[in-house]
Formats: sequence, C-alpha cells, structure tokens
Amino acid sequence: MPAIIHWKEDSLEKSAPWWSEKGAVQPKKVVIGGDNFSAEKVIRLASQGIAILWRGDFHNAKQLMQAMARRLDKRDRKTGSEGEKESSKIFYKYRQVRLQRARTLSAVLIPFGDDYLIPLKRAPDVREAIKQVRGLSGEGFVTPLSDLLGFISAFEWRKKGIEVSALAGLQSQRIYPHYGVFPPTRHDYVKLVADMPLPDSMESDSVAFDIGTGTGLLAAILVRRGVGRVIATDFMPRAILCAQENFEQLGISDRVDLMQTDLFPPRKAQLIICNPPWLPAHPKSSLEMAIYDPQNRMLYGFLNGLRDHLLPHGEGWLVLSDLAELLNLRTRNQLLAVIEDAGLRVVQRLDCKATHPKARDVMDPLHFARVAETTSVWRLIRN
Repeated sequence: MPAIIHWKEDSLEKSAPWWSEKGAVQPKKVVIGGDNFSAEKVIRLASQGIAILWRGDFHNAKQLMQAMARRLDKRDRKTGSEGEKESSKIFYKYRQVRLQRARTLSAVLIPFGDDYLIPLKRAPDVREAIKQVRGLSGEGFVTPLSDLLGFISAFEWRKKGIEVSALAGLQSQRIYPHYGVFPPTRHDYVKLVADMPLPDSMESDSVAFDIGTGTGLLAAILVRRGVGRVIATDFMPRAILCAQENFEQLGISDRVDLMQTDLFPPRKAQLIICNPPWLPAHPKSSLEMAIYDPQNRMLYGFLNGLRDHLLPHGEGWLVLSDLAELLNLRTRNQLLAVIEDAGLRVVQRLDCKATHPKARDVMDPLHFARVAETTSVWRLIRN
C-alpha cells in the first residue's frame, strides 16, 4: 500500500498517495502554499517538519526552489580547511549537509492528477517523463518538486543521449541513460578501458563479463574492441532495461547477453570487468547506489569472487577511483590486502587524473580530494 499524506484545504480534509523516488520522508504535516511564500518562509517551515503543497504558479515554484538552494548553499558551504587528517570528518559532515539540504528542498510538493497532469498555472506537460519512471499506475499522487525536476532532467538525458567517442565504429556513438541509472559523464576512465590491452587468451575464447553494467557502456566498448560475446550483469531492473535499449541502439544486442543477478553469472570467462561504486558509505536512496558501496560490499565481492570465475589465463579489470583513499574511507593497503587474500595479482595499472567539473570547483568542500583524484584500471590475474 502506498503511503498517504493528509492536509486541510478549503475547510475540507484531503489526502493523496505520497511518492518520492529520492527517498524523501513522508511529511507529517502539510500546509497549502503559493506565490506569496518566500524562500526563507519555506526553509523555516521545512525545519519544523512542515511541507508545502503548492497551489500557485508552477514557474514561481521553480524560482522559489532556486532561491532556497542559493540560500542553503551560501549558509552551508565550507572550504574544508580542517586539513587532510580530518578528511573523513569533512566527508561525513558534507554528506549530512547535503542530506539536510535535500530534505529542506523536498518540502515543496507538487500535486498530480490521475492523468499525470499538474493542475497548476503554467505547468509543463511532463506525462512522458513521469511514465518513464512510474509507469502507468492510473492514479494521482503528490511528489516533491525536487524529485520532479530530477525526472525532467533524466527525461532530457534519455532523449538526447551522451556522446562517447570510444564507441566510434558502432551503429551509434551515444548512450541513453534512464532515470536511476548512473549516466556515463566521466569519460576519463572510459578511455582507460578502451586503451587497456586485451588478454592474449581472448584470441581462443573471446568471452567477457561486465559486472554491474549500468547503462551498458563498458560492455559496448568491449564489443567495439572485438570481444566476441559479452555477458552483462546488474541486479537493478532499471539498469537491465537501460542497457538492453542501448545495445539495440548501438546495434550490438546480438553480441551481448543480459542477466539480472548480483555480481557474477554462473560460468567463467577470459575477461571480467567491473566498475563498482567508488565510496564505501551507505546510500540514502536507490539513486545513490551507483555512488556509495556500503562496507565495500560490491568491490570486495567482485575481488573475492573473481578468481573462481576467471579461466586459467584470464584477467579481471577493476575500474576504481582513489577518492575513498583521499577521504580516508579506505586505505590502499586495505585494497591490496583484499586483492592478495583473494588469490589475485596486479600485473598492470593504467591511471588518469580527474577532469570532471567538480575537480575544478574550489568552493566544493571536497575539492582538496577531488583535485587530487586518480582513476585507475587495475589489471588482475590469478596468483
């Protein structure tokens, strides 16, 4: 049963199903608000656990959200000057601030009718964006405006796609991410995968696994490089659907088998690649599962299971950033110890420096780590 929120409007008790893909907590108290509400007022109400069901102009609601975000950013931004020894404390404080920011911004609620139309002045038609995330439920609901803006943004990503030069030679050079599937916006590590020499053993048995395929990008690069067959796995249904559509767009669906499973398929291969979440922390919603890997579950699960799924002369490629090490969330010695204990040996590592926009944002509290970040492809064999 869906959660239900309740409010009073025109002296009547009303209610509607509550829906938040970002995991926003169902508000306990809801009041009606509109164009006369200021950013400071909404922030103050949100701090008291009160959400605002918007009945004003839709574009005014967006402007209100932008004003709220500016005020919250100005209030909460820190430089991270505590130094490298305190880097993990800076990270956890950063996460707390971001979580509180998200909670505050989720206090502005938007109503939807059974037809997925928004009954507000100047509201856009977002039915297709909602259907791609929610499906065809046929009932109205209330969701945070911050969630809705994420749906719209993801819808645009999915329409336009992301051009990836490493896919040159395939039917398309674009990857189309779905909502909830991490978009491949960082091309630094993609080039590493495209440049890493394939194992000599691939000449006799050209099968590879892509563990945690997401959009399917790394599997597609392996196919473009000449790998005969790729088995791409993911445990998220959204990722499987996203990868399937991308493989069809790229014209390679006949060379990739998709499997919804946790980590490995039940066979062995000459090449197994994995790009796990890079930070060992607990995701606050399903949308953060591509970023945060609680207690290194996927990373260590991949390493500990790799030897049993590699053919005798096969290789494992681990795509990993050292951001966790720079934030003192995991040490290099811990990583190397897990590799050794798993019966593996490092034979090569290709590195690249981060080039994404956050590495250039000096106001980011984690800038001291992002600017020093190195992403690597670790080439592993059975010891």
